Amino acid sequence: MENLHCKDYISKMNQWGKARKPFIFILDFELKYPIVLPLDEAAENGINFTFNNIESADFHETDKSEFTFRKFPVSYEVFKKSFDQVISEIKLGNSFLTNLTFPTTIETDLTLREIFDRSEAPYKLLVNNQFVVFSPELFITISGGTIASYPMKGTIDASIPDAEIKILNDLKETAEHHTIVDLIRNDLSMVATNVKVEKFRFINKVKTHDKTLLQVSSEVTGQLPVDYPGHLGDILSKLLPAGSICGAPKRKTLEIISKSEIYDRGYYSGVFGVFDGTDLQSAVMIRFIEKNNEKFIFKSGGGITFLSDPEEEYQELIDKVYVPIY
Repeated sequence: MENLHCKDYISKMNQWGKARKPFIFILDFELKYPIVLPLDEAAENGINFTFNNIESADFHETDKSEFTFRKFPVSYEVFKKSFDQVISEIKLGNSFLTNLTFPTTIETDLTLREIFDRSEAPYKLLVNNQFVVFSPELFITISGGTIASYPMKGTIDASIPDAEIKILNDLKETAEHHTIVDLIRNDLSMVATNVKVEKFRFINKVKTHDKTLLQVSSEVTGQLPVDYPGHLGDILSKLLPAGSICGAPKRKTLEIISKSEIYDRGYYSGVFGVFDGTDLQSAVMIRFIEKNNEKFIFKSGGGITFLSDPEEEYQELIDKVYVPIY
């Protein structure tokens, strides 16, 4: 399995889309190592996935045994240093919203394969025993000429009294969600017409091994030109990286992320998806565990705005370190 240069992945997706040839794509955050393969070659290249009603051929039975899961996040002091850098940029007007992420070392007696098999998530990916994704967040779907995006912003522990009311009425979370929805509307307008918000701020429940989380999403749609299958690579390239995992304005915020984060994201917060010959589905690669020198690294984060409280943001970073096994 070879990685492609940026222009190569675009042309290959365009070519296979026009030919209605099914394929899978895995695009890292900085588009340094994009992967595009015929769908029927995924398993032989060590790629396993579940995407709604489409899944790879290599399927393992799961068990229900107990497992260990311990997390060792960066210190609050390390987090606060990066947080303060982001806030200073926001106060200068260089960003309205910046998604700040960190690596968390975890210890578990599960393998990446077992996490993939046992996780309850709609969009799952396992690549060569290098990393596993169990994402709750769609990026874009394309069906019948309609493109839709589902930005997800806002997370709260469901056990908190009146959690749904609190998350929907939280000023910081509301402002953050407005910003991302506006960004996605602008992004879709680069490739589609008649762009509109179909649903605004609805709640999804995500069960984990130790709690249930509530996450807030919206739905934005638009209409593509009739020849869109021959331009799938162009469409994706114009929309990447996903707005929900960088911020706004996108270009300047990406510079802030590069200066403020203490590690390379790699494939984390990139996008993976499937074109089945007719429709395209894709998901944001959040909820991500990577194997690094025999250690497991969980990558997570959240959106920072001028209303952000550092202690609350630090706790959200930790809350997102979980496996959806229950």
